[in-house]
Parts: sequence; structure tokens; C-alpha cells
Amino acid sequence: MSVLTATDPARGTVVQEVPAATPQEITATIDRAQSAFDSWRTTSFEERAEVLRAVAGHMRDHVDELALLMTEEMGKPITEARGEVNKAAWAAEHYAEHAQAYLADEVIASDATSSYVQYLPLGPILGVLPWNAPFWLAFRFCAPTLMAGNTCVMKHDPHVPGCAKAIADVFDAVGAPAGIFQTLFAQTPDVEQAIRDPRIRAVSFTGSERGGSAVASIAASEIKPAVLELGGSDPCIVLADADLVEAADIVTLSRIVNAGQSCIAAKRIIVERSVHDEFVGLLAERLGRLVVGDPREESTQVGPIARADLRENLHRQVTETVAAGATCVLGGELPDGDGWFYPVTLLTGVTPGMAACREETFGPVAVVMAADDAEQALALANDTPYGLAAAVWTSAERGEAMARDIAAGQVAVNGIVKTDPRLPSGGIKRSGYGRELGAHGIREFVNAQQVWVGPKQA
Repeated sequence: MSVLTATDPARGTVVQEVPAATPQEITATIDRAQSAFDSWRTTSFEERAEVLRAVAGHMRDHVDELALLMTEEMGKPITEARGEVNKAAWAAEHYAEHAQAYLADEVIASDATSSYVQYLPLGPILGVLPWNAPFWLAFRFCAPTLMAGNTCVMKHDPHVPGCAKAIADVFDAVGAPAGIFQTLFAQTPDVEQAIRDPRIRAVSFTGSERGGSAVASIAASEIKPAVLELGGSDPCIVLADADLVEAADIVTLSRIVNAGQSCIAAKRIIVERSVHDEFVGLLAERLGRLVVGDPREESTQVGPIARADLRENLHRQVTETVAAGATCVLGGELPDGDGWFYPVTLLTGVTPGMAACREETFGPVAVVMAADDAEQALALANDTPYGLAAAVWTSAERGEAMARDIAAGQVAVNGIVKTDPRLPSGGIKRSGYGRELGAHGIREFVNAQQVWVGPKQA
């Protein structure tokens, strides 16, 4: 019997083992999702909202125990983990409050007596999710999906089975209708069976470019819609007229949240040459003060890398970049001791083509590039196969104008790039397609049905 195993990345010890679903169990899970859909689709928005609000309340009441699961299974510092549980609850509350307005009928004038578009649920939706934000990404997927009248089958990352089980347990604890939300404890190769099941009507995938390509190919072969949120090599442009102190504060936070293991993070910091050295000094000072340590400790700001193979790849990117001519200002050395920790690292003199610029870096590694002016900074920002998010530090007016020229799904001007239940999020190019969150997100997995009512008007 195969199992899904979670290993504490701070200690290297196994903390959770869950039996993997058999093909028969995968089918049975989808059976339940379909049966639940037959009744859930007819519930009112008020009834759905009542369930989501109860789920949010339960998570807020049990934030400490739920947060600790993330800390143990993927190394998220406990203070960040608590914040993630509360953010997941916020997503549930937001859609409970706004789903009906987001999906209101749209009257469109035509030659009919009456014509309109109504948004109807599709059926069971499969969510295939990664390990780096186990609760937030689950609710970014399920809150709008459930409020639209669909049911959810969540296949979480095999390295966070405890988190996956706990999320399903929350729905059970509040007495949610059986089958509307289920965790599928499947091995990654077995996801194909679920995607190909005719009762699964669409797929939401968050993860690697490679995984997204595989999921999208299978879904397309079954003529099923998919939303993909994939990797990113997000640029953060800092121009000479920026508030450098504030920019350094926010860039530091953006780079090291979740030990840098975030798709939307300041991965390529592009600084106008006239303020480059001053900004690097500010950044080095802030990065150097960060506390790396046991993620269970309240004082810890940077926890471990989630897996040994991920740390090895991150170190390869750093060493190859330094060998290619970059300067390592901070960090860059593998530490001794237990766990898969990596020091906060600052690389300067990075140029296009170097590994830490060309590839997505998933760890506490800040990469600084110099640009002669705003025009060159934009060119460097767009010189990537990715297009998830970006940030610009300059005057608000100039930043808004530059946003139109940045090839990314979202741009923050003088602020941190983040996800927010009120605002759509997603990428372009090899960062994926489709949108999550906001009104755009809830409309991804519905049938936008046009209704024409006669008689025809003259």
C-alpha cells in the first residue's frame, strides 16, 4: 500500500503518513461529489453562505492547531501560518458575502422580449494544489467554487496530507452537506484518472510549469476547462524617485515570506543605477537582520526549505550564478545541522542568462540587477518566459503608466504583490491562464448561459 508522507523540514522527521487512494477510492470520491452536486446546485446563495461562514468561524476558533500543521509539514513560521488560516477564513467569508452579486443575472438588450445571461454551476470541480500555502490555496479554490453551486474534490500535494485532512475535517465539523468538499489523497500520477472521469467538469491547478502543462494537456484532451496558476520570476523595479527606505522594507518582506517559497514574490529586483548602491545597502541591512530558525518559535522570520531536493536546486542556482560573475553579499552557503535550512542570500551584479535570473528561485534568495533607466528596467522586467506579477517603485502616476507596459497578470505600484479575495489574480505567458479570486475567479467554473425569451420584437 502506498502512503503520502509528510516530513518536518526543520528536523527531517516524519510527522504524518496517510494511505494513498486506490483507483476504486478515487471513483468513489467522485461518486459522492456528483451525488452531492445534484442537491447542492439547487441550494440558495444564503444556504451556501451559511456553510461557508460556519467553516470560516471554525477555522478562526481553531487557528493555532490548524497553523501548527503547516509549520510541521512544510516549515511555515508559526506567525505566518496563523495569518494564512485567517486569510483562508477571509476568502470563505468574502465569497459568502459577495457571490450572489458576482453571479447576478446580466440583462442584455436584443431582439427578444427579454434576454439575459445567467451563471449556472457545472458540477464537481477538481483542485490540484501545491504545498507552499496549504490553507490559503485550498480556499482560493473552494470558496468561489462552492458558492457558485459546484462541489469540490481537492487533490492536495502529497507532502501536506495532514493539512489536507484537516481542511476536509473542518467541513465535517460544521455539518456541511456530505460530499460538497472532499480531500482526495491520491498519488500525483493518479490525478489523471480523476481528470478523465466524465463527472469532473473542470480543473483548477496551482503548481509548477511542468505539472501545469501535464494537467492542461489531459484536461484539453477531455475538452474540459482549466485554470492554471504556475511559476513566476516576478520583477520588482525600483527607480531613482522611489521612497528607497519604504521600498527596501517591502521588498525584504516580499522576498522572504514563506522562506521565499512563493510564486508571487520579488524574485528579480531591478534597480536604477543611480540609486543601486544605496538601495543594495538598505536591502542588505534588512536581510541581514532576519532571524532564521525553528518555525515553531514566535521569533522566527525565515523557516526551512520544504524539501531537501528543493534546497539542493536552490543552492545550485546560487552557486551557478556566482560562478557566472555575480557577487554574493550575504549567505550562499549550505548550513550544517538538522533540517533543510538555507541562509538569507543576497546576490548583486546579476545579469540576464544567469541561473538565478533565468529560472524561478524558490527560497530566501534576493537577486539584484542594475538598469540604466526606466526603459531598460522595463526591458529587463519583461525578459522572462513568465508573467505572473510585478511591482514598481516610483511616483504613483509614473508607476500606473508603466504597468501598461509590464507583461504580468498583476502589478503593484509602491506596495507588496499579494493575493486578495476582492481582486483577480493570475498570470500570462508560462505563468498560466485564467483568473482566481474576485468576480473574475468565481466566473471561471460556471456556465454563462444565454437566455432568449420571445416573442421577437420588431
